Amino acid sequence: MKIADRPIGRGEAPFIIAEMSGNHNQSLERALAIVDAAADAGAHALKLQTYTADTMTLDLTTGEFFIDDPKSLWKGHTAHGLYQQAYTPWEWHGPIFEHAKKRGMIAFSSPFDDSAVDFLETLDVPCYKIASFEVTDLPLIRRAARTGKPLIMSTGMASIADLGEAVEAARSAGCKDLVLLKCTSTYPATPDNTNIATIPHMRDLFQCEVGLSDHTMGIGVAVAAVALGATVIEKHFTLARADGGVDSACSMEPAEMAALVAETERAWQALGEVRYGPTEAEARAVTRRRSLYIGEDMKAGDILTEKTLRRIRPGLGLPPKFYEELLGRPVTRDVTKGTPVSWDIVG
Repeated sequence: MKIADRPIGRGEAPFIIAEMSGNHNQSLERALAIVDAAADAGAHALKLQTYTADTMTLDLTTGEFFIDDPKSLWKGHTAHGLYQQAYTPWEWHGPIFEHAKKRGMIAFSSPFDDSAVDFLETLDVPCYKIASFEVTDLPLIRRAARTGKPLIMSTGMASIADLGEAVEAARSAGCKDLVLLKCTSTYPATPDNTNIATIPHMRDLFQCEVGLSDHTMGIGVAVAAVALGATVIEKHFTLARADGGVDSACSMEPAEMAALVAETERAWQALGEVRYGPTEAEARAVTRRRSLYIGEDMKAGDILTEKTLRRIRPGLGLPPKFYEELLGRPVTRDVTKGTPVSWDIVG
């Protein structure tokens, strides 16, 4: 499959998405600087989130609309206030997308309701991302799929049944190119709660490209995911975590993003194919194996002993597997110390 003109699949280096989210901290100048930093780090795509506080939730301050979970990064906020703080103004999307394109990146977004899809269509985005918490919003999935553009969906807390319904909704509405991203919906996530062994199972189960939306710190989990077949990696991205912001605590900084791009590509290159025996690059190294050599000067008829028949490097003589067979046999001609053993000098 392709997103824009960029092929996605196991025959290609991993597709790395830098998720800006609300890390612009309500500054367009900072948003454009994040685009530049992501491009400089080698990210292939820049992703936004398209919503308003009113399309996400109700403007209430009590009950479930107030975040009081002591483990939450956003404890003490109302849901509406948090989304108001985090959202990307819709009038910024065009300038951000254009700047990303100028820097050679694919730019797209996660819509959170039908109006966001309608808006993003006016900007001709090349694909859509369905966020993990929206994977059960089948009407939204169908609306995005009806555009005919590729869909990327994070799995989050979805069960196999939830994913089955989401994939069916996408495909039945016209989605031909689908990517599922293994995702743990905690911010930040811990490696032991990430379960990337699910990646190859998910690929087999749903017959589509599979990747990772990674909320862990560092690059280790993403590199391991590529080794398991992930072809897309998404990471939250910021200029500096110390600058704060709604998603800063689980976001990568530029040097980390550059390392992610480099190391996931190395992991992909290392996968190769099932192969035994020397590669072309190893051909010369074969000579560094041990083999059989004459260890002392010998006259024709002398008997090979542990002293005169040596298993040493380099590997130009007969293989060591013939050592026991040759002990006690005579040489057929005079040979000097350091002669590689061959069948024509053994009686």
